[in-house]
Amino acid sequence: MTAAVTAAPPSKTGAGALKNLRPRHRALGKLLLLAVVAAVLVPIATAHWSGAAWPHALTVDVSEPLGKASDWIIDNRDSNPLFVYFLGHVSNALIVAIRAVYVVLLAAGWAGVTAAAGLIAWRVAGWRLAASAVVALLACGALGMWIPTMQTLALMVVAVLASVVVGALLGLAAGLSERMYRMLRPVLDTMQALPAYAYLLPVVLVFGMGVPAAVLATVVYAAPPMARLTALGLRSADGGVMEAVTSLGATFRQRLFSARLPLARKELLLGLNQTIMMALSMAVIASVIGAAGLGDRVYQALASVDVGAALAAGIPIVLLAVILDRVTGAAGEKLGSHEAPARWKWGVVAAGTVVVALAARFADRLDWPDAWVVRIAPTVNDAVDWMTDHLYTGVPYVGGTADWAARFTTWILDPVRSGLTWLPWWSVLLIVAALAWLIGTWRTALTAVLAMAAIGYLGVWKASLDTLSQVLAAVAVTLVLGFAIGIAAARSNRFERLLRPVLDVFQTMPQFVYLIPVVALFGVGRAPAVAAAVVYALPAVVRITTQGLRQVDPAALEASRSMGATTAQQLRQVQLPLARPALLLAVNQGVVLTLAVVIIGGLVGGGALGYDVVFGLAQGDLATGLVAGAAIVCLGLMLDRVTQPTGRRTHEGKGA
Repeated sequence: MTAAVTAAPPSKTGAGALKNLRPRHRALGKLLLLAVVAAVLVPIATAHWSGAAWPHALTVDVSEPLGKASDWIIDNRDSNPLFVYFLGHVSNALIVAIRAVYVVLLAAGWAGVTAAAGLIAWRVAGWRLAASAVVALLACGALGMWIPTMQTLALMVVAVLASVVVGALLGLAAGLSERMYRMLRPVLDTMQALPAYAYLLPVVLVFGMGVPAAVLATVVYAAPPMARLTALGLRSADGGVMEAVTSLGATFRQRLFSARLPLARKELLLGLNQTIMMALSMAVIASVIGAAGLGDRVYQALASVDVGAALAAGIPIVLLAVILDRVTGAAGEKLGSHEAPARWKWGVVAAGTVVVALAARFADRLDWPDAWVVRIAPTVNDAVDWMTDHLYTGVPYVGGTADWAARFTTWILDPVRSGLTWLPWWSVLLIVAALAWLIGTWRTALTAVLAMAAIGYLGVWKASLDTLSQVLAAVAVTLVLGFAIGIAAARSNRFERLLRPVLDVFQTMPQFVYLIPVVALFGVGRAPAVAAAVVYALPAVVRITTQGLRQVDPAALEASRSMGATTAQQLRQVQLPLARPALLLAVNQGVVLTLAVVIIGGLVGGGALGYDVVFGLAQGDLATGLVAGAAIVCLGLMLDRVTQPTGRRTHEGKGA
C-alpha cells in the first residue's frame, strides 16, 4: 500500500514532463519538415532566380489595369445603376444626416450646445463631468474654433454612429461563429492596416470630393477596433456562466442578451472608446478630401508651417474626444447598473437645453463673441522656436534630440534595414514560414508566406523591407513602453486616472499637429517617422494591456497570495498568463496602428512605401498609391500571422 502511494507522484510528474515536452517535439518536427522542404525547393529557386533581391521575372505591372479601372469609374459615375441607385443614395443619406445634425447645432447656438452637453453629462455621470464638458466647449469657443468645432462634431456624430453599428455587427458575427471569425479577421486587418491615404483616392473616385467620402473613409478606419473588441468580449465570456444559463433552458437569443453581452460590457465600452478616438484622429486626413471643420483648419495651418494655429485647432479635437469618451463611458456603466431610471432628469435636460437655446436666440447671441477669443498661436510658435534653438543639438552631456535621432538611425534602423535587404528573398520567406508555423498551423504559415510573396509579385520588395525595418523598430519600442505602462496602470488606480487624459491627448491629437514639433526636435528622416508611429500606437497598447490585467479573476490572485506568491510572481505566473488574449490583441493593435501611421514616414523623409502612398494621392496615380497600400496590408497580414497564435497551440493554451 505504501509502495503504491509513494509511486504515484513520480508517475504524475513524469506525465506532466511528457506533456510539457510535446510542444517542443512538435516544434522540432515542424522545423525539420520545413528544412526538408527548403532543401528541395531552395536549390531549384536559386538555379532559376539567383540574387538576393526579388526576381524581376516574378513581378507584375498593374498600372495599366488600375488605370483602366480609374477611367471606367470616372466615365460611368453619373450613369451606371450601381452609382445612381445605390452609392448615390448612400452619399445623399450621409449628406442629409450630417447637415441635419449641423443645422440643429447651429440653431441651438453656443449657449444651447454648451448647456446640452453639460446637462447630458450631469444626467449620466454627475456634476463633475458636467463641469468638465462645459469648460471644454467654452475652451473651443475661446480658441476661436466654435464653427469648425460644430462642423467636426456633426461629421463625427454620424461617422461614429455608423462605425459603431458596422463594428458591432461584424464583432457579433465574429464572436458567435468561429468560421465568421476566421473569415472576418483578414478583412478587419485590411480595413485597419491599409493607410488612409491609400483608400482616399478610390473613395474620391467613387463619391467625389466632400463629406460622404470623408465619412466612409472614417468608418473604414474606425470600425475595426469596435469589431475586434466586441468579438473578444463575446468569445471570452465565462464558460461557467454560459453553461449555467444553458442548463436553465435559455434560448440562443436569451443567452446572447442576458449573459454574453452583459459579460462583454467592458470590452464593448472599450471598443466604443477606441472608435471615438480613431474617428476623431481621422479629422485631419478627411480634410484632405474636402471635409470642413477642425481638420481643415489644422491642415491649412500646417501647410503654412504655423504650429500655433494648428495647435489651436487640434486642442478642440482632443477636448471633443475626451468629453465624448467620458460621457459615453459613463452612460454605458449606468446601463449595466441596477440604478433606477429617474426619467424626470431627462425632462430637465430637454427643458434646460430648450430654455437656454431660446434665450440665446432672443438675445441674438447664437454666435460666439469675437471679443472672447484668445489667440494662442504667437505664444506657441515662440515656444517651438525656443525648443528648436535649445534642444535640437548641443545639450551638455546628453546631447540634443537630433543626436538621439541620429544614434537611433545608426544603431537600430540602419542595421535592421541592411540585414533585411542582405537576406536572400527565399530566406525571408523561410523565416516568415518558420515563425508563423511555430506559433500556428500550416495554414497560418502559408498565409504569411503568400502575403510576403505578394509584396514581391507587386514589384515593391525593397521598399517593403525598408518599411518593415521601421515598423519592427516602432513596434518593439511601442510594446516595451506599452506593456510597462499598462502593468503599472493596472496595479495603481491613481496612476491610471492620471494617465487617462494623457492617453486621450496622444490618441486624439491629429498626427499632423505634433508632426512639425517632432521634425523640429528630431529632424527629417526615418527616426521621426518611428517616433510618430510610437506616439500614435502606444495609447491603444496601454489601454488594452491595462484592461486585460484588470479582468484577471480575483479568485486566482487571492489563491496565489494565500500560497505566499510575491507581487512579481503573481504578475509573471498568474496575471500575464491569464491575460494572454488581451496581450495578444495589444500586440495586434500595436502592429496595425504602427502600419496605419507609416504614411507619416513618407511625409517626414521616411521614404519607402509611405512616400509611394503620398505620391500616388498627390499625383492621382491610382496604381502607385494602391500598390504601396496593398503592400502595407500584406506586411500587416504577415506580422499578424507571426504574432497571433492560432489553431492547436491556442487551444492547448486554453486547456492548460
